[in-house]
Amino acid sequence: MNDTTKRRIKRILVCEAIVIILTILACVVLVVLAVGKKEYITYDKVLTYLENGQIKEIQAYQDSNIVTVIMKDEGEKSAVISSLDELTSLVSEKIKNGSDIKFEIEDNTTIELTRAILILMIIGVVVWAISYAIIKVLSGIKAGIKNVINKEDDEIKPVKSKTTFNDIAGIDEEKEQVKEVVEFLIHPKMYEKMGARIPKGILLNGDPGTGKTLLAKAIAGEAKVPFIQKNGSSFEERLVGVGASRIRKLFEKAKEIAPCIIFIDELDSIAQKRYNSKSDNEQTLNQLLAEMDGFDSKDNIIVIAATNHIEVLDQAILRPGRFDRQIFVPRPDVKARESILKIHARNKKFANDVSLKGIAKKTVGFTGADLENILNEAAIYAVNQKRDCISISDIDEAIARVTIGLEKRNAAFTEEDRYLTAVHESGHACRPTAAQPVRR
Repeated sequence: MNDTTKRRIKRILVCEAIVIILTILACVVLVVLAVGKKEYITYDKVLTYLENGQIKEIQAYQDSNIVTVIMKDEGEKSAVISSLDELTSLVSEKIKNGSDIKFEIEDNTTIELTRAILILMIIGVVVWAISYAIIKVLSGIKAGIKNVINKEDDEIKPVKSKTTFNDIAGIDEEKEQVKEVVEFLIHPKMYEKMGARIPKGILLNGDPGTGKTLLAKAIAGEAKVPFIQKNGSSFEERLVGVGASRIRKLFEKAKEIAPCIIFIDELDSIAQKRYNSKSDNEQTLNQLLAEMDGFDSKDNIIVIAATNHIEVLDQAILRPGRFDRQIFVPRPDVKARESILKIHARNKKFANDVSLKGIAKKTVGFTGADLENILNEAAIYAVNQKRDCISISDIDEAIARVTIGLEKRNAAFTEEDRYLTAVHESGHACRPTAAQPVRR
């Protein structure tokens, strides 16, 4: 739920709370005015006043044990009597003896009916106010969901990728595996005649910065088809059902502009193993599975996804017919790092002492993104040092910045600190990871 929806719902709640409070207060005032403030006296007092001739008028009501006593000097009072017949007999006796007391027995049907109508009106007004508030809140939430979804629809903007395979280096084997997809998008009928089915989905797996997103863009650039890029986290929302709706809208848009490529980055954020994740994520995953089952190769839509954690993905997303081709994008070896450095060095000036092969040997375990960052940091450092080209010292400083951070000039290091740091960094350079050995 975005901030605009939250503010709208908050305003509705505040306004409706004020309406309900004012309605209840108005009803209370009406009840107080209808009942009025009355002084009650005992039945014995009534008999005493009657005996002493202090009563001017008595108003009684049928089927009621409450009477109104109007005194000659003390105003109006109310009393609860034990028997209307007994009081009627006593008053009649007084009137026969010459008393000028006025005694009336009224039909209280109208009064009771009025009271019942008033109570029903109060209940009706309160129920209406509460129902109106609930309807308004639900309408606000529904409008918020539509705004969230519509806003997301506006952000589904296909682009023409300018990246090609010439802009990628270090993953030649992986490029060969995806060239079939490019050929299919360019010449789909050639494969259809042979009865071949191109994979619906391609899952790129590898460490961050190894070039998964770049590879997906290159496929779209080589095939010259629209490229729709979405991040897995963009489907998540606190409102249940929004993620599934966004998935539907995404595939509807893709079918409108086919042939095209849908690229979902960070797939693990919405496709984790079910029954261990949130219910709204399960709905999003179920919708993604349904959409991938709902189109075939004739639709000319290729879904490419990237993840750093393939082990957490639900098995249903990996079966044939969905993401049925998995490509592991490794960290580059020394030759691949040199090729990557050549691409990122195209627009930079280097001194004669700079060797890209030497830099590649120094950057064991670095990804393509790390290498691009090193050259960029070296260029920034060279400018700060008032040099017109990048020297080997700038490269060394950039590598140090990327690996251990900026130099702390005022920090004091002991010989023991230096020794421990050297041993630690040597371990990074020499020890391969358990999941993936470093290729040299």
